[in-house]
Amino acid sequence: MGPAPVREYDVAIVGAGPAGLTAAYLLARQGRRTLVLEADPTYLGGISRTVSHNGFRFDIGGHRFFSKSPEVRALWNEILPEGMLERPRLSRIHYRGRFYSYPLRAFEALGNLGPLESARSVLSYLWWRAFPDPDPRSFRAWVTNRFGARLFEIFFRTYTEKVWGLSCEEISADWAAQRIRGLDLSRAVLDACRRSLGLGRGGGAAIRTLIESFHYPARGPGMMWEAAASRVIAEGGTIRKDARVTALRHDVATDRWTLLSRSAAGTETRHHARHVISSAPLAEIVPAIEPRPITAERARLLRYRDFLTVALILDIPDLFPDNWIYIHDPSVRVGRIQNFRAWSPEMVPDPRFSCVGLEYFCFSGDGLWTMKDADLAALAVGELETLGLAGRAAVADAVVVRQEKAYPVYDERYREHVAAIRDELERRFPTLHLVGRNGMHRYNNQDHAMMTAMLAVRNILAGERRYDLWAVNEDAEYHEAANEGAAAALASERLVPLRIG
Repeated sequence: MGPAPVREYDVAIVGAGPAGLTAAYLLARQGRRTLVLEADPTYLGGISRTVSHNGFRFDIGGHRFFSKSPEVRALWNEILPEGMLERPRLSRIHYRGRFYSYPLRAFEALGNLGPLESARSVLSYLWWRAFPDPDPRSFRAWVTNRFGARLFEIFFRTYTEKVWGLSCEEISADWAAQRIRGLDLSRAVLDACRRSLGLGRGGGAAIRTLIESFHYPARGPGMMWEAAASRVIAEGGTIRKDARVTALRHDVATDRWTLLSRSAAGTETRHHARHVISSAPLAEIVPAIEPRPITAERARLLRYRDFLTVALILDIPDLFPDNWIYIHDPSVRVGRIQNFRAWSPEMVPDPRFSCVGLEYFCFSGDGLWTMKDADLAALAVGELETLGLAGRAAVADAVVVRQEKAYPVYDERYREHVAAIRDELERRFPTLHLVGRNGMHRYNNQDHAMMTAMLAVRNILAGERRYDLWAVNEDAEYHEAANEGAAAALASERLVPLRIG
């Protein structure tokens, strides 16, 4: 076999998810020679891809198109000017055979929990507000301090431990601070409890709610990212699928990178670039850098939660009107159930059928991940029946979709590891730019991932690190809470660091 062919680029981008394709499009549009290397041989979009099976389309986890950033919204409209639907948001909690609106509604919660449980919840809340944990480092401590032990057990523990596969004592308080602060999961219940005790409605700020609608591509989020890829190519960029990056070699003398990629068949290709933008998991990309970073072993210690969807096609009408429901019932392993028609009618091609996706959170290599597809389908069908949502006879077809490294784990040492990795890479490799969820080991939504890519592009075009990518979503406020005053546009070069609500 002869020497691997070499390609020369201004910027090489590792990963074709929302962050990678955003960066590629913006760079190619500016005339930069741009390469995208994507390990998946079939799909673009990363976890935001759309999988198709016999005409039925599946979203990998549910990806709404909502952002407080006008620049992100404008880019979505530019990439996909037609085909975006405005969809109503409806999601509920399923707990002990009952549905709870999400966010909770006071009288509904009172009726479902009952006066005794409501009274216990408010007393627990009052106790923990009076005697909080003075140093809440774990998820459990953070949530219990704010909502009380009873509400923690009812509405937080089971689902959270399903998602992460860790006890709530092992999960960092950072996770709660980032994702729960803006959610009034407790306030409505507490209002119901006060009413049940004859105390009236509590004072304080008005209850904030989640967004009531969002945009969504008619044929799933993959429609957006396939369109983005087409625009990259039209602007002169290059996208290579089935190209897993195995090494990133930095030449100090020339300040250039050589990237080695390998196809599933074993074909190796070398590429040269002045800059690298990576959205690949830190646990994979840092050990692949040469010269080897001191923090490579720290990167290997970072943990990820994997994910699989069992999509069931049913010959009955939709099981529920929600886009998705959260399953807090500890008797089943499923954590969330998507209703794909509620996302877009075009996701389900035959109106005689419905299609739901039962989502299971696992670790690659564990019993769920290695289970045969037929056994996973049987598990999903049985749990759907256990929950009282549908019987086995209604199932017409099933398909399993697996996603590795879907969620970066916020364990007690992740922040320490990421800080050390960031410090070393920025100091030793200033032309390496980390973006996106896995690229920064931060649970960002796709609009946050896009923002990090936008700022990376600005830094490259400016020739210096003018913008702080790590400030995106750093204020630990859930971005869907109705608090538009916290929004920050990406329109001014004076935003250093960028603060985003």
